[in-house]
Amino acid sequence: MLSDIPSVERILNDNRIIDLLEKYSRASITKLIRVELEINRQSIIDSNLEFNYEVFIDILINKTNNLWLNEIKHVINATGVILHTNLGRAPLSLDASNSVKKSSSSYSDLEFNIQSAQRGSRQEIVSDILCNLTGAESAFVVNNNASAVFLSILALCKNKDVIISRGEAVEIGGGFRIPDIISNSSANLVEVGTTNKTYVSDYEAAINDESAGILMVHTSNFKITGFTHSTDTSDLVKLANANKLPLIQDLGSGSLIDTRDFNLDYEPTIQDSIKSGVDLVLFSGDKLLGGPQAGIIIGKKKYLDLIKKHPIARAIRIDKLNLTALSSTLLHYIKGEALDKIPVWKMISANVEFLKSRVLVWQEKIVIESNIIEGDSTIGGGSLPGQVLPTYLLSISGSKMNCGINDFFNKLLNNKIPIVARIEKDSIMFDPRTVLDNEDDKLIDVVNSVYENIS
Repeated sequence: MLSDIPSVERILNDNRIIDLLEKYSRASITKLIRVELEINRQSIIDSNLEFNYEVFIDILINKTNNLWLNEIKHVINATGVILHTNLGRAPLSLDASNSVKKSSSSYSDLEFNIQSAQRGSRQEIVSDILCNLTGAESAFVVNNNASAVFLSILALCKNKDVIISRGEAVEIGGGFRIPDIISNSSANLVEVGTTNKTYVSDYEAAINDESAGILMVHTSNFKITGFTHSTDTSDLVKLANANKLPLIQDLGSGSLIDTRDFNLDYEPTIQDSIKSGVDLVLFSGDKLLGGPQAGIIIGKKKYLDLIKKHPIARAIRIDKLNLTALSSTLLHYIKGEALDKIPVWKMISANVEFLKSRVLVWQEKIVIESNIIEGDSTIGGGSLPGQVLPTYLLSISGSKMNCGINDFFNKLLNNKIPIVARIEKDSIMFDPRTVLDNEDDKLIDVVNSVYENIS
């Protein structure tokens, strides 16, 4: 039975495999053939299974064609979740994406000072802008906010105590927990207060000769309501200053714009934290800031100098493409055009009547019968939990689909340009708030194509 297994060369000369070689390299196809042949050889030895050439070729073709699925694809987000973690969180502005394209396809002044013709620092590109926007003395950017917390604690509190409210020792997503980050930063976690109530006196009682810092964590991804009390930032600033300890605040999302302007609850702004006297403020680049993945540390120069000099700082620094995108994003704030050009803020600030006008156009052009209903969009991404924005939804009932609602939903997902919507009340809902301006026609075409193929 082992003799029935063909040679690699015979398989490569099969016309169906020759067609694959037009799209993929011979080396990659050859490797895949050898792997599959070994699987079949082992099946014959272990289970006495016969080798079927036609089945083998079909499996090989399917596995090869599925390689493209490993590529990150453009997806239309019609869920109404603005910072959708599974869909890459914040989309970049056109200016930011164009800057990345230019930077990635040519050389740049990443670490070269053109004025002095000397080696420069990649951090200088964004440091001055961040300080201008927030009032901070210094800034440093790493690859994400978990790294920012890790590096800050490691550089300032190694082998010492870090004091934190028990109610702020949270999990920040993806299984990453603040206590784990602190312990891996070679610091000792000292929890004070209770889950729902922590007073400044709790922090004060925990301070001793082993204390190296106080950590505040903004619980941006959940809410505790009812019988609660959290320590005021100004009180912690006074306590930290009196004991010569750095007060470190992990804001998580990090917003430069007052969310109350859009009928949302107040999200602590970065500049407010600096103004209140917090020594170090840490936040993400790809949440409410509306930029690429990044962890941003701003605050007092004396602490930032220690952080920048730490050996781990280089290991987790931001790469050149994200740095380029971050710089372009921050410039939108400097120019006062964030609401007009940063997609996240365009979505948050979108007029509800404008959203209605978009779904009316969708309804007119989509061939399947639909309804327009009022609904809610959410911020997502661990930001502003429980907060919603009013919107209008295009609703297609399962009874109009000539197939099961899950089947229709999956066909939308498996398109060349996948559409991710949401299922509610036996209907598929499409929220225009998170569909980018240039995606309307694509959404209409995909929905019509799916419907016509199942009719």
